[in-house]
This record gives sequence, structure tokens and C-alpha cells, in this order.
Amino acid sequence: MPVSTMQRTTEHHAHCIYEQEVARVIGPGTAAGVFIGEMDGSMVPVVEPSPEAEDKRKDKVLSWKEVRLNLVHPQGSVTPVFGGNFADGVEESGRQWGRCAAKAGFGPSSHLHGVGDGAPWIVNQVDLQFGTQGSYLVDFFHVCEYLGEAAQGCAADHPQAWLDVQKERLKTNQTAAVLDALAPFVRADENDNPVTACDRYLRHRLDHLDYQGAIQQGLPIGSGEIERAHRSIIQERLKLPGAWWLPDHVKTMLALRLNRANREWEAYWQRAEKEAAGTGQPTVASL
Repeated sequence: MPVSTMQRTTEHHAHCIYEQEVARVIGPGTAAGVFIGEMDGSMVPVVEPSPEAEDKRKDKVLSWKEVRLNLVHPQGSVTPVFGGNFADGVEESGRQWGRCAAKAGFGPSSHLHGVGDGAPWIVNQVDLQFGTQGSYLVDFFHVCEYLGEAAQGCAADHPQAWLDVQKERLKTNQTAAVLDALAPFVRADENDNPVTACDRYLRHRLDHLDYQGAIQQGLPIGSGEIERAHRSIIQERLKLPGAWWLPDHVKTMLALRLNRANREWEAYWQRAEKEAAGTGQPTVASL
């Protein structure tokens, strides 16, 4: 089979999956209990015609744009439901997170434990989409990166020992003690100073550092799950060496990848075969 035929077939079914998902109505779930939710962005290579180009086929603009991926699953489950979007803004990212939660069974009696890198837009979407049914925790290892950078400025002779003490303090909600350890070395007039940056990062996120509570409840304090998902769902396909994507193809290929990750692949083909049988048109059983 020619490569061009495989490409057209893949693009056709990716587009169909995308359109079906856009039209799909997701009602709230009925499950109770705690759900884990994570969301993060990943950059993909995009090619677009130059606005000033006379020949749209030749003059191109290459750039990197963000694809946002999210996941939700009940506490204790190892089978997440995934959602995502490309170039549609943070509000759409939040909406897709809410849809993802509903698919996973999240309902009026559920609570979402969100974990992420502390980006304000993600925190805002937790509030907008889940309200009092949601809480947010800054990824522990992301905070430790800031502390690791600050360690050299606070304890140049024993940075690792100093860092280990701060980690244990964070895990027991002694954030004030961590800030006290940073305070003598903060340089208010040096925004790029690692200690100043760490102090500022923590102070802006004091409501999202309850590591002790999460540990006691058996909840994750890191967002490694969404980072692994980015590699397997998005980067493995959309960051191939030398590949640049049209924006519309990023959207449709993302829909295809999410379909497979959510174990809806066979259901799609069953629908496609029924539709083909009804119209008398042939279909492709696999890609």
C-alpha cells in the first residue's frame, strides 16, 4: 500500500474521531469518593503558511505550540481517562478536564485531588470546573527543583543536607520553617536570584502545599503520571524527528491518540463498519 494512501486513510479516520468527540455529550458521573486529576502542556512542532507569502505552498512559518493533556481516575485505579486540546485557550483546557472527569465517573459526590506544577492557569481551572469539589497540590518534585537551586545560596558547604531537611519539613507542612531557612538569603532586588525565586514561588502557593494531608490519605504528591502520558500519547507520535504538523492535523491526530489511550479504538471501528455497511462503502479494518 502506498505511503500516501496510508496517510490519507489515517487523516480521514483521525478527522472522523475528532468530529465524533466534538459532538459527543458527556453527562456527570455517579461515583463517590476521591479522584486523581492532573493536567500539563507539551510543545509540538507546527507549520503554517506565512501571512505575507504570495505562494502559500512554499513560504512557511515554523513554530512550537502547546498541546494540553489531562487525566482523571478514581483513587487506587491504574486506568486513567485522558482528555486534551490544542490551541483553544485555557478555558477549553478546563472544559476538557471536566469532560474527562465525567467520563471517569466523577459526579456530585466526588472530590478531585489535582496535582501539577503550580501554574496559575491550572489552579484557576480547578476552581472553575470543580469548585468546592476540587483541591490542588503543587507537584512536590517541582518545588524541590526550586529548593535545589536555592540550596547553593543557603548552604554552599552542605547543599544536599540542607535540601533534605527542607524536603522533610515540606512533607510535614512546616512551610513556615522552610521560608525561615530561605529568608536570610533572599535578595528582594534580584528577581533572578535562585533563593529569591524559590521564596516567591512558595509564598504564591501557600494554599497548595498540604503534602502531609495528601500522604496521610494515600494521595499522590507528584504529577509524574501526566508527564509519562505526554511522552506516550503526544510526543511519541507528534514529535517525530523532522515532522512538522498543520494545526488542524494536530487536533485530529490528538483525538486519534486519545481515542486509543482511552481504549475506545474498537468501538470506533465497530461504528465505522456499521456506517460502511449501511452505505455500501468499503472500510479499512485497521491502520
